[in-house]
Amino acid sequence: MDFISIGFFGLFIITFLSATILPFSSELFLLFMLSKGYDPILCLLVATIGNSLGGITNYGLGRLGNLNWLKKVGVTEEKLDKSSIKIQRYGGWLAFFSWVPIIGDPLLVALGYFRVPFLRILILVILGKFLRYWLIVQFYL
Repeated sequence: MDFISIGFFGLFIITFLSATILPFSSELFLLFMLSKGYDPILCLLVATIGNSLGGITNYGLGRLGNLNWLKKVGVTEEKLDKSSIKIQRYGGWLAFFSWVPIIGDPLLVALGYFRVPFLRILILVILGKFLRYWLIVQFYL
């Protein structure tokens, strides 16, 4: 599929998928869209919405998780205890950093697994991802 030919929908798909474990670079695609003359404000909004929804999907997957599944993929109870302590200490504020490559996706899964309140997660995910894309747009302009 040629994502650029479908414009903003392509940007939405790429940003959504890049918030999962799939190896997409939403930042590069956003820059490419900007270089092709797409409206920066609309690009910023679409990228933020797509990536935020992808992140919230990770949170939802975490809410579905159970201890037996985690053990099957090699997560030990010791690792869960350490994660639980960090999440209890920092709570939903960790969601702000969900845009960080490599750690952002599992972080949201963990926040979902430990049942951190959704509204705080939603607000901080959107804020973090918006600020990242806003910086990219600002540097491009």
